[in-house]
Amino acid sequence: MSDKTIERNNKQISMRTAYLFMHVSIFLWGFTGIFGRAIELKELVLVWYRLIFTVIFLLLINQFSKRIKKLSWAELKRIVPVGFLVAVHWVLFYGSIKYSNISIGLSCLSTIAVFTSFLEPIINKSEHNWKEFVFALFATIGMYMIFQVQEFQRTGIILGIGSAVVGSYFTILNARLVKDFPSETVTFYELSSGLFFITIALPFYLLLFPAAKIIPSVKDVEMLTAFSILCTVIPFNLSLKSLQKISAYTSNLYINLEPIYGILAAFIFFHEQNELKPGFYIGSGIILFSVIIYTVIRHRNQLLKVASSARKRFRS
Repeated sequence: MSDKTIERNNKQISMRTAYLFMHVSIFLWGFTGIFGRAIELKELVLVWYRLIFTVIFLLLINQFSKRIKKLSWAELKRIVPVGFLVAVHWVLFYGSIKYSNISIGLSCLSTIAVFTSFLEPIINKSEHNWKEFVFALFATIGMYMIFQVQEFQRTGIILGIGSAVVGSYFTILNARLVKDFPSETVTFYELSSGLFFITIALPFYLLLFPAAKIIPSVKDVEMLTAFSILCTVIPFNLSLKSLQKISAYTSNLYINLEPIYGILAAFIFFHEQNELKPGFYIGSGIILFSVIIYTVIRHRNQLLKVASSARKRFRS
């Protein structure tokens, strides 16, 4: 498909279709935890196969789209370390699910925005906002409540929080990369480098966990294929198309629905509500509330800054 054809198809997407694409992508991402628990492979082996399948599918798609660009070594040095962080993030997230359950893993993952509020000013050397600390405090209270009531799943909670910290870090770095490179290019090289690092780590992991199964069953292969297509390739492409019409702020607000979809799916497929105590729901509610309000207020502050800057330029 030529670039002109792609551009022409993009122009035909209506606002309603863009919202539909975004909602479908978030809905599909909500099933990430379901596949992570259902596939009978340890977390690092699972991530290894997911990366293999996803990179292959991205290469196949690129045969038609031609969106992946060749990069110089200097450019690769900016992207490859982020790919390592993506791989670590996934291993910690699926480890959280394996050692606890889907609901706890997703609740921990939803704190990414909170950790971003701490890390972003440090990495970008900007000022901290005291309002962000307030919302971070609420989210911390929510995590503490979950940690206290789910005492038998604390290893999973710690891994989930680690996943959120690493996830917030590479999200900040990705925000810089997508300004300089096409999203498809960044995604492909990040996942390819993540696959490289996981492949190197795999022998050492198997020494630590010799009982870990390395060869997937036929059922696991089927689920890995569906996992890579339904939870990575399709939602990634749909979300990119939707961003042609929908703002990044609206997209981030929609992403807050992912843990809700995932937890509901966990209740339906694995009956996880029987494993959770009332404090989990209260803690998760506090986290979700703080993340959504934080996102709304941050967007409002950005609009005020833009308006203030515009007024200054007008006066000058």
